[in-house]
Amino acid sequence: MQQSAPSTTLDNDIEAFRAVLARSKRIVVLAGDGLSVASGMTTWRGHDVFKLSTKAAFIDDPSRIWQYNHYLRTVMLTASPNAAHLALARLSLPSSSSRRALAPHATAFTLLTQNIDGLDRRAIDRAYADAGLPSPLRDSDDSESTQQDPLLLEMHGHVAGVRCTDYACRHRALDLTTPLCPALAGTELVVDAPLPAPLPSLPSPRPPHPKRIAAEARAWAAARFAWVAQEADGEGEPEIAVRDLPRCAQCGSLLRPDIVWFTEAPHRIAEAVRVVERADVIMVVGTSALVHPAATFAATVKERGGTVAVFNVERSDRDGLADFVFLGPCEEILLKVLDLGESS
Repeated sequence: MQQSAPSTTLDNDIEAFRAVLARSKRIVVLAGDGLSVASGMTTWRGHDVFKLSTKAAFIDDPSRIWQYNHYLRTVMLTASPNAAHLALARLSLPSSSSRRALAPHATAFTLLTQNIDGLDRRAIDRAYADAGLPSPLRDSDDSESTQQDPLLLEMHGHVAGVRCTDYACRHRALDLTTPLCPALAGTELVVDAPLPAPLPSLPSPRPPHPKRIAAEARAWAAARFAWVAQEADGEGEPEIAVRDLPRCAQCGSLLRPDIVWFTEAPHRIAEAVRVVERADVIMVVGTSALVHPAATFAATVKERGGTVAVFNVERSDRDGLADFVFLGPCEEILLKVLDLGESS
């Protein structure tokens, strides 16, 4: 195990952190929603999404939850990876000049993301494509991997993930189709979603709606008229019959979004724990890491003699564990500390 930096916080000592990275063999990145702010995804902190993020809420009102998921899809699947995503993606590629310069002895790199926007995955796909290599994530699914050091673990799932609700079936897939069913077309314009307002300096996370084919346009019009009628009765969004919601391609049962709701265990958590226990250094990027079990990851690395480096826009109560704390927007501070430009 790599020896950790001195116990006193070195704070923003960039050269000292680069020296740690240069001798590290196993690098882990724990990413949170702050990583995606520059892509138009604002943070969830301070916003109550509990009523839309539980299994009980889905059982009670699958129409509302699917409309919310569809709204998130229209935002997240049209966003683009920002400079911070791309910097980490280049660091993940063993053959990249960034990896060779910054971490020449690294034999493993794993990105543990708490985000569901899929931007980490798309950034890695792009980095490999730019290098003329096939992405190792292209055919991956969310089941437990036999890889000793997986490249990416989407611990909270992917906004495009779907899972059958029939326990006898258990089919799951990554389906980028939008909308997933005709009844959802257009509901992103009327659903009462609690996505936080963007910061003043950022573009709106609500993208222009793409052109619809005729069937989608008719479905949107029907949903819109239904909503207008319900709004007159004091209701906020269209009610879609369960039979018209996304169905399993294998057995025809109702699908659910394959993302982690409150009280559910993170995906592939055994792999994540195994990777963290072997890490020489963990970079905590864009998150205060307050949600368990991710909240224990930095402490685990520290206890085993590794180094903890935090990259975030502000300090948190857990920064006492850190050997390094670099403050600023992720898309700026990561590039500065790692000495990466847009084309590095």
